[in-house]
Amino acid sequence: MSIDPVDLAAKLISVPSVTPASGAVFDVLDDALRSIGFTVHRFTMGEAPDGPTENMVAIRERGPGPHVGFAGHLDVVPAGEGWTGSAFEARIEDGRLIGRGANDMKSAIAAAAAAAAELDQQGGTLSFLITGDEEGYATYGTPRIIDWLNERAIRPDMILIGEPTSETRLGDTVKIGRRGSVNFWLTVTGTQGHVAYPHKADNPVPRLARIVAALSALHLDDGSAAFPPSNLEFTAVGTPTNASNLIPGEATAQFNIRFNNLQRGDDLIALVTRTARDIDPGCEVRSRISGEAFLTPAGKLYDLVTGAIEAECGISPELSTGGGTSDGRFLIQLCPVVDFGLPNATMHKVGESAGIEDIRALARIYRRVFAGGLEA
Repeated sequence: MSIDPVDLAAKLISVPSVTPASGAVFDVLDDALRSIGFTVHRFTMGEAPDGPTENMVAIRERGPGPHVGFAGHLDVVPAGEGWTGSAFEARIEDGRLIGRGANDMKSAIAAAAAAAAELDQQGGTLSFLITGDEEGYATYGTPRIIDWLNERAIRPDMILIGEPTSETRLGDTVKIGRRGSVNFWLTVTGTQGHVAYPHKADNPVPRLARIVAALSALHLDDGSAAFPPSNLEFTAVGTPTNASNLIPGEATAQFNIRFNNLQRGDDLIALVTRTARDIDPGCEVRSRISGEAFLTPAGKLYDLVTGAIEAECGISPELSTGGGTSDGRFLIQLCPVVDFGLPNATMHKVGESAGIEDIRALARIYRRVFAGGLEA
């Protein structure tokens, strides 16, 4: 049975699945994969605010041989305002499939399913590792899929992740690693009071300003052979009041560090905490590591992906570690991983879309990768 990747992508888009996702959107993929010989396992875990999250492991085993995994996510970011029509009613205009998730990354999942349908799999194992919480904190997402695999002693030899990595055209960029990410929330406490009587208050804003300046001045590193320099960026600074005559009782800041393979999340947390408390010993520093930096070493997976792109697109891709994180930060625990997918210009934007011909070409690339990976 064949699968039309554009038709399947449209069906997936037309089921709203804002993170954390579960239910009907998984039903659509479940039906498609079962129709081409996969055994589908689904499990839902967790409670609000990080759950419930549904995960899927679909496996098609055709005798002894390598195990190739494809990983992706069915959850999407909120639609936002400004769409022409509904963000969750897929439509085709000017050769593009439009709808939330068309780019990131329901079309890639559909392309992988279409590739599997066309694959004359003589041996080995092909699996789909699909989560409903990649756009969120992933508390009950891909890490729980890894637990499920480990409990059953199932280990892929390589994993292709369908994130939209291409920049200006399909095939120009493959992600062979990702930076780590750690988020911080900083609170400096003072004593609220009237601005006309500052001696009766304790203004936390100047201390927060000194901490912001000190953290901004940190030189983390100069980058490595495969990664750019680590970077700290403030994303919010505020107080609980906007009154012009009131000294606030606290001041807060929020920031993120994207870091390379020269750093570890725990070490950065220690550095930030020490820097902040040198200025204000009583400040509160909260943090959350989204993932550590990783780099997949050169090998068979590199060669399969670059070779498939060269055959279908006629270009040699750049091997990059730039951009945001992906669930590769977890899956690297299992085996080599590479991210490759559609051009990413519209991901998360109003009017998100993917080129029809790009989706079809992506299916052909994935088929080449799967076929090559399953060869013993």
